[in-house]
Amino acid sequence: MDMKEHQILEQISQGEGVELEFKTCLNQLNRDVYETVCAFLNRHGGTLFLGVKDSGEIQGVDPSAITQIKKDFVTAINNPQKLYPPAYLSVDCVVAQGKTILNIYVPESSQVHRCNGRIFSRNTACG
Repeated sequence: MDMKEHQILEQISQGEGVELEFKTCLNQLNRDVYETVCAFLNRHGGTLFLGVKDSGEIQGVDPSAITQIKKDFVTAINNPQKLYPPAYLSVDCVVAQGKTILNIYVPESSQVHRCNGRIFSRNTACG
């Protein structure tokens, strides 16, 4: 296992939180991916792993769908009707446990972003 895979597995083992979100994404993006990106931009930033179940189980992304998923993601986040103001984010492919997942790092933004006209933010758990 290389260092990058080790770091990814370490992050996943911590579970979802204010700055970490998992989405199953076998061969297409879920619509709520953009709401999560918007919320990360509006809060403290975060990391989104596509191809990981909420439980932390690595499902992977269908390798034949990766190019289209990346294209769809970049097109949507640069569409002001989907995300405003648009953001430039990259999608990295990472192999973990022999499966390809997509890693999207979303930095904190100095602007307030809207997804489909609505503002989203990450909430911290109380208690």
